[in-house]
Amino acid sequence: MLGSLLFIIGQILATLIFAILALLILPLPFRYRYTIMTGWAKFVVWWLEKTCKITYEIEGLENIPSGAAILLSKHQSTFETIVYQKIFPIQVFLLKRELFYIPLFGWALASLEPIAINRNKRHQAMQELIKQGTERLSRGLWVVIYPEGTRVAPGKKERYRVGGALLAEKSGYPIVPVAINSGKFWQRNSFIKKPGTIKIVIGPVIDPKGKSYKEINKIVEERIESEMLKM
Repeated sequence: MLGSLLFIIGQILATLIFAILALLILPLPFRYRYTIMTGWAKFVVWWLEKTCKITYEIEGLENIPSGAAILLSKHQSTFETIVYQKIFPIQVFLLKRELFYIPLFGWALASLEPIAINRNKRHQAMQELIKQGTERLSRGLWVVIYPEGTRVAPGKKERYRVGGALLAEKSGYPIVPVAINSGKFWQRNSFIKKPGTIKIVIGPVIDPKGKSYKEINKIVEERIESEMLKM
């Protein structure tokens, strides 16, 4: 419990510092801002290991393409939203617009140019995802999407939403599927973090060309869930 408490304290302090820093470096080009702000993610991952004895191992690093791609991942905890900034190339996230309203934290998020959508307006949200996602990809940025739309407990599965697959169909950019079992150690809404090694499996690239978004989505789900059964 002490380790979890120390982790939370360190995470909060780091978030406050980097949130203020985000405002100070706004005049800089995006790639410079991103490089500086990922210092927060690197610190949090390091601090998690020191305080809670949680580490991670990666399988499939050779599957990371050199160009921009759409990362579709299992989502079990906050961990992947942090560690992916260390593992994958420069990226933006798909997130709900309401997060921008959180003082300091939300402002820092906005400075990283995420794709923010209003989930209550599904048709508009899908249009914005395709428009903004294609624009980010054309700039060489990765787009990170959690197709189940929310954090899912270990052993559970939600319906895979088609947003990421539709973006791939419309933009032509490849998909990188990722399976992760972070929920075994960092559970949703849980204060206690359990020591252990989180496994991350990066699957082979999925080429969307010649496939419908429904076909793409089915392939993504099968790839990710088949790996989850092994974890």
